[in-house]
Amino acid sequence: MDRRETLKALAVGSLSVSAFLTACSDDKKTKPPVGAGVKTPVYGRTEDEKKRDVKLEEEQFFTPEEMKTITVLADIIIPADEHSGSASDAKVPEFIAFIVKDIPKYKTPMRGGLRWLDLHSSRLYDNRFTDCSSKQQLALLDQIAYPEKAAPEMSQGVAFFSLMRDLTANGFFTSKIGIKDIDYRGNTPNEWDGVPADVLQQYGLSYDEKTLAECLKTEDRNKLMTWD
Repeated sequence: MDRRETLKALAVGSLSVSAFLTACSDDKKTKPPVGAGVKTPVYGRTEDEKKRDVKLEEEQFFTPEEMKTITVLADIIIPADEHSGSASDAKVPEFIAFIVKDIPKYKTPMRGGLRWLDLHSSRLYDNRFTDCSSKQQLALLDQIAYPEKAAPEMSQGVAFFSLMRDLTANGFFTSKIGIKDIDYRGNTPNEWDGVPADVLQQYGLSYDEKTLAECLKTEDRNKLMTWD
């Protein structure tokens, strides 16, 4: 199974732009209009967008049993560890439930994949996936988690698990828990201390007095002016 470091790279690199941007819109489901049965409006949403958010929030697509399976899968893909909580701690199942309504093309692949998983589990262990032991669940997923190693007849399962893994990574690494996990700090203010004096000396360069006076802090200016 791909672990956290692989998923970090997946989340910030190889995931589709559309999926990543959709993941970033997770705020839509956390702040709906007052009195509408959802929560509070998100800043910058148009009235039509707010109405659509309310409609999506009120719609229920996955059954409780499907949500249970999604939660188990998400926590297998990103379990809790010493750095942060699990996918379900980051509310990834809720994120996935919203995304399939926001992007309807995911509905059939997700529902079909969940159905395939239970059928395959029944064939192997005479149980639906969530009723299997952890060892059985991992053994089953090992058959579909590695596309290059999977048997041809596992192609539907491979496609489903790849989608599930992508959505889980998107949901987790755009959540507060996931952002903290990768130590993403965004645009933070800093101070320009100038090119280090040893580098300037290496290339036979120096700052002119105007630049030193206007652009650098006093202590850094003194370091550069007194460099031997």
